[in-house]
Amino acid sequence: MKQKVALVLSGGGARGIAHIGAIEELEKRGFKITSIAGTSMGALIGGVYALGKMEIYKDWLLTLDRMKVFRLVDFTFSGQGLVKGEKLFNKLRELIDDANIEDLKMPYAAIAADIINKKEVVFTKGSMLDAIRASIAIPTILTPVRTEDGMLVDGGVINSLPIEHVKRTLGDILVVVNVNAPIPFERPPANGNGTLSKPSVYQEKLRDFYDYLHKINPAKHEEKFGYFDIINKTMSLITYHTGQLSLEKYKPDILISISHECCGTFEFYKAEEMIAAGKCAAIKSLEVYEGLEVRG
Repeated sequence: MKQKVALVLSGGGARGIAHIGAIEELEKRGFKITSIAGTSMGALIGGVYALGKMEIYKDWLLTLDRMKVFRLVDFTFSGQGLVKGEKLFNKLRELIDDANIEDLKMPYAAIAADIINKKEVVFTKGSMLDAIRASIAIPTILTPVRTEDGMLVDGGVINSLPIEHVKRTLGDILVVVNVNAPIPFERPPANGNGTLSKPSVYQEKLRDFYDYLHKINPAKHEEKFGYFDIINKTMSLITYHTGQLSLEKYKPDILISISHECCGTFEFYKAEEMIAAGKCAAIKSLEVYEGLEVRG
């Protein structure tokens, strides 16, 4: 009998593509995902998975390059955000048929933040795509979603790891995938299969050489921040701290951690590398968990 999993997926912009690799590795090892809760990109990946369309969405992500990502950006001068998001969501609707959350085969929750009423909003029914659209509305970047009496923005502002909102069932385990972990980034292998190959002698020597150069000539120039850099770093700081608070309060059975340094919030053209990073991180965490299970 497969081990049931209540899965929680963090926000994190393009880093959230790593959730795909983590989910694939969970399934490969025989785990059965029975419920999902996610914020921002975690809500999107969790949503397309719950709809049974993750493979279609993954294949499309892997076609993206810098130019294709730029073409999905529809700038606006509304004053509430730089991007309307209509092009992106029209494409999403082409790939994925919408459905009501309550009609899915598994419980699902997406998180948004209501900046008018100063509260968390949890979507557990209604249109899946509407829930995702609200959850990913990065403040000042993607225009917010207006409701009858509120205005919804990215859920990462208030709850990056919505552990308390995932539906638990008897016999399941809690698995959390956090793409904002304060750990160094280890670049995954180029083949993208999630296995870490041993570096060649040449690669090791080259790495040692660059480490030596950095030690004798460290970068001393002041880092320059542009508009997107400031927003990126601000959202990363918020999602990191809200995630840490959740992890301190709710202890997952398995925590899959992906470095916050793996890519920038808007670097969606790095899909292949992010999926591989998610697989690598999942392999490490699952091998530790399975080792404990055997010894137990």
